[in-house]
Amino acid sequence: MCTKHEGCRSPKLATNPTQASSCSSPKINTIKMASVTTSDVDCCSSSACASGSDPTDEESDSGSLSQAQFTHSWKIQGMDCPACARKIETAVNKVSGIIEAKVLFATEKLVIKSNDVGVAALVEQTITDTGFTFTAPNQKSSPAKPTGWLAVLKQNGQIVAIASAMAFAAIIKPSFPQVSEWLFILTCLAGLYPIGKKALMLAKSGTPFAIETLMSVAALGALYLGESVEAAMVLLLFLIGERLEAFAASRARSGVQALMELVPENATKIVDGQRIEVSASELNPGDVIEVAPGSRLPADGRLLDTAASFDESALTGESIPVERLPQDAVMAGAVVVDRVVRLTITSKQGENAIDRILHLIEEAESRKAPLERFLDRFSRWYTPLMMLVSLFVIITPPLLFAQPWETWVYRGLALLLIACPCALVISTPAAITSGLAAAARRGALIKGGAALEQLGHVEAIAFDKTGTLTKGKPEVTDVISVNGFNDLELVQSIAAIEVGSSHPLATSLVNHAKQQGIRLPEADDKQALIGSGIRGVIAGVTYQAIAPSKLSMALGNELEQHITELEGQGKTVIVALQDQQVMGLIAWQDTLREDAKRAVKALKDLGISSIMLTGDNPRSAAAMAGQIDIDYQASLLPQDKVHYVESLSAQRNVAMVGDGINDAPAMKAASIGIAMGGGTDVALETADAAITHNRLTELPAMIELSRATLNNIRQNVFLALGLKSVFLVTSLLGITGLWVAVLADSGATALVTLNALRLLKFKSKQDG
Repeated sequence: MCTKHEGCRSPKLATNPTQASSCSSPKINTIKMASVTTSDVDCCSSSACASGSDPTDEESDSGSLSQAQFTHSWKIQGMDCPACARKIETAVNKVSGIIEAKVLFATEKLVIKSNDVGVAALVEQTITDTGFTFTAPNQKSSPAKPTGWLAVLKQNGQIVAIASAMAFAAIIKPSFPQVSEWLFILTCLAGLYPIGKKALMLAKSGTPFAIETLMSVAALGALYLGESVEAAMVLLLFLIGERLEAFAASRARSGVQALMELVPENATKIVDGQRIEVSASELNPGDVIEVAPGSRLPADGRLLDTAASFDESALTGESIPVERLPQDAVMAGAVVVDRVVRLTITSKQGENAIDRILHLIEEAESRKAPLERFLDRFSRWYTPLMMLVSLFVIITPPLLFAQPWETWVYRGLALLLIACPCALVISTPAAITSGLAAAARRGALIKGGAALEQLGHVEAIAFDKTGTLTKGKPEVTDVISVNGFNDLELVQSIAAIEVGSSHPLATSLVNHAKQQGIRLPEADDKQALIGSGIRGVIAGVTYQAIAPSKLSMALGNELEQHITELEGQGKTVIVALQDQQVMGLIAWQDTLREDAKRAVKALKDLGISSIMLTGDNPRSAAAMAGQIDIDYQASLLPQDKVHYVESLSAQRNVAMVGDGINDAPAMKAASIGIAMGGGTDVALETADAAITHNRLTELPAMIELSRATLNNIRQNVFLALGLKSVFLVTSLLGITGLWVAVLADSGATALVTLNALRLLKFKSKQDG
């Protein structure tokens, strides 16, 4: 019913499967891009997957991207930090025929767009030449890696070999100093060979100032100065630092990997009453599958025949199993709790709930926080600048002040290693990746670092009422007929013109009529009256349902009194008309979410003011707002909401929380839009963030997490710059040497990464 201006006949904003399809699918299908169909290509199933351009980047050339006919993707192995991703991007973007290349560090994926179907082979060669390995996206998952001491030794063979050789050289040094010296030199050269080779590859591919280059220069310089022990120690510490980075990166990606493993590889399909074991990638919409208790759903589906309980904690963070009734939608990855169930598949390959979440995580990487973008730009000129400074440190004292060359070459090399920006560059993305993963575990999907950062600056939150603060399931509470009409006629006529509407009030009235056993006649010429009601024709007679405030005719004292009483109770009222004669009143009441009051109080404790925006009349809005102690604005049309949010945003940072497409304009007008929803109904296209489980208490938790992430970033930047500043001074003064410089760099990188990983264990005040 259009008596509530925010809801007039607008369906709930749902994720568009064709837009939200993910590249995470193990099976790669035919794709369509720019109206050109391609097939038999190892490519991603959606053009959206390579959404690598930063929406805030004015240089993004969307016109050229739209012309791309082919999308290819690979899983890259061996990336330890976002800097590695940038090295691959730089190299691949130089390949002829590439329109755009984007490496998604969180999911270890390279996605390219091209008009040349044969470019894939060149890209694969470039990946190899850059020093990384890859697997095809449609390759079956690799077997579990071996564990135990043998596996540890195999993974760290180079480190163990260099450390053993150095230990042996140190032991024999008192007895055989010359042999020990040569052993240190050979150990250093042998260990440096793959690093130097990779540095040359990176220089050829467009990354001349990589950490491998700095390390090679420093180690060779130390050997030239006769510091063989220190050169070997520098190399060993560098390799240990790289291993620590790899470990930290795998921990940071563990949440994403766990998500990717939620979908089983096989499923039991029902064909002609027979159970057939098939690959999950072969399932199509309309197929019927059977899932046993304890097993996960391989795709989104609709429950058949019987009710059952499902554990959706991995997707929504809700620890209590959820009861689903026949024909209810169930998400891929949910675990059947209590009985064998059959479901009809509703999602295409690569478009289930897990794929959509993975796509959001991939998309989120492209939406960097402002600070992260600044540090990226900073690091691109910082490294060559510091190499120039190191050169001046080396040549200025000897040339101008007759200082010894050996001393200042050594100090210049130490400065070069300390100046490496690894720790600074990883400080922000490590924290943001951990923050996004922590939010996803709680059932909150945040579209990138920019949105996560913005959440921490929110000063006010505007709530849509229906479906956000309330459950969005109003029930008919009062039917009052007048002027010789009876209640049956009133409900029958108005319900008939409401058939087909998705508005909560309309659906409630139609269900109420069915429960009463009322047969509904066919209505013609049904028309929504935006912001005021609905009109329809039954057997040549026009019927209308109109909001009292939009009615131009007088109702009489008795009806006016009824309306005042009903609205004073927080109910929504419409006036039913037959032609221009009043038939009576129908009233509904929606119920507040159980946690609405607690959420508003928690926000107030965080210093955030809340306001409810509704199309309801002021009396009804006041009654509802009084229950949860929140400010309100009533009698708002959809455009009024937009204007109000715009005016509020001009004064402070505002978040808009809504649940439907009618809230989309107001979400866009706010500093950040947050959607309420569950499963496939999450309003993700417009919103910057979404809460999948509809728990309002997650809002203050999201803001707490954002603030914790911003604090973590500040700590990381302080650690990175602080350690470098201290050791920069000590190196220039000759107090510390090369190996301490490497320890400072690797140590700072490990510290900021481990500090960021603390966010994975984030606990909100709302968790008790």
